[in-house]
Amino acid sequence: MIPVIMAGGSGTRLWPLSRTAFPKQFLALNSQLTLLQETAARLDGLSDAAPLIICNEEHRFLVAEQLRQQGKTASIILEPVGRNTAPAIALAAFQAIKEWQAKGSEQEAPVLLILAADHVIKNTVAFQAAVSQLLPAVQAGKVGTLGIVPTEAATGYGYIRADNEQNGLYAVEQFVEKPDAATAQRYLDEGAALSGEHGSRQWYWNSGMFMIRADRYLEELARFSPAMFAACELAMADTQQDLDFIRINKEAFEQCPDDSIDYAIMEPLCALESAEPQVVVAPLDAGWSDVGSWSALWEIADKCENGNAVLHSGAGEAKTILKDTRNSLISTQQRMITTLGVDDLIIVDTLDAVLVAHKDKVQDIKSIVAQIKAQGGTEHHQHREVYRPWGVYDSIDNGERYQVKRISVKPGAKLSVQMHHHRAEHWIVVSGTASVTNGDETYLVTENESTFIPIGQVHALENPGKVMLEMIEVQSGSYLGEDDIVRFEDRYGRVK
Repeated sequence: MIPVIMAGGSGTRLWPLSRTAFPKQFLALNSQLTLLQETAARLDGLSDAAPLIICNEEHRFLVAEQLRQQGKTASIILEPVGRNTAPAIALAAFQAIKEWQAKGSEQEAPVLLILAADHVIKNTVAFQAAVSQLLPAVQAGKVGTLGIVPTEAATGYGYIRADNEQNGLYAVEQFVEKPDAATAQRYLDEGAALSGEHGSRQWYWNSGMFMIRADRYLEELARFSPAMFAACELAMADTQQDLDFIRINKEAFEQCPDDSIDYAIMEPLCALESAEPQVVVAPLDAGWSDVGSWSALWEIADKCENGNAVLHSGAGEAKTILKDTRNSLISTQQRMITTLGVDDLIIVDTLDAVLVAHKDKVQDIKSIVAQIKAQGGTEHHQHREVYRPWGVYDSIDNGERYQVKRISVKPGAKLSVQMHHHRAEHWIVVSGTASVTNGDETYLVTENESTFIPIGQVHALENPGKVMLEMIEVQSGSYLGEDDIVRFEDRYGRVK
């Protein structure tokens, strides 16, 4: 069984903490681990196979670094453009079969355990038990899914209608779109009325987690969506290994239709008339959440006796004073947050943006993100702190012809050999040691020392030490954009 973790998506519903360049799957929202790291850790003891991870090219170093922190390895397939879940899984299926054939295995094609990187599952034991229960049926050729046992008449999830329980699994009759409140309540009432002595029909939330043999997935994709199959086959026929990443043919994948696995595979399979059910579901009651909104995060977060949840995503202790405040979520990075006489609020403070919203309105955050984008802002795309494969930088001040950054370089890491047409740079080392290439010279700069990089000078920065290099960079010039970088060498495979 090969885990397939889908780590794409922009996570706009958790703005401003989640940004396009740093979406929610890379955030620690439920524990000290990020959601991606939690997903990977959930597989310990369940599968010995290294996972296949599908992610946007922009996020490749985030994925690799977070796995490195856990001591885990994976094959990371880069999507040059987003095309929804069905094509992403097809890429994984082609890669899984390629690796399986390379091993010369005579067993059945591998089973794909398809997971999202941004879900919370609090009971790992229950999750692994449900997967193990589903596995034999999938190995025998069935298509499997995990259905969440509903706790309320939720309207934010699709539903699965199932019947005819056998050995703990149910035959899936239909995948249903997100219902209105009355319909969702009818689903729950119907499931309760028809359970037990009256039958076995049940309704489950659609978790988006599936299990299917890789060869079966490709067979069904070729049958129901031949254009998608053909585009993915061409994209995977021309792959390139780039460090830890698998690059596919961009031109071929751009021609791929955009569709979800639900529409492309699951709904057509359920609609087929056959003597045996094609799709089966294993019930999962494990504290699951897709963390699809700030109110959903409040639901699963630890709360005080007044129903308040406090999250802290920065360094040091969270500083909050909550007076006469109830049922609210407060998230802060650095600044003190105080509240007085408020109920049911979401307050999220980041270094460059603040959100204050009523819990009933958080589904409309996408409209705020759209307006920021329409006005030419950048707060929807990236944080003030920007992560790079070598470390992180924070733009702490700027003016018409200057910009100040705090730069942190990991031990052994090196920025690209580069030059700028429009700006000069002053570097002041705060802690650690920097190896600086400045034109034809290479020299060390240590704590409380500085150096100057003129406009047009080829230069590079490296941390040769064992501790983090912390420095202040002052840029000055007529243009200070990140696109004024001409790279000559880069150990991370980046181009200009």
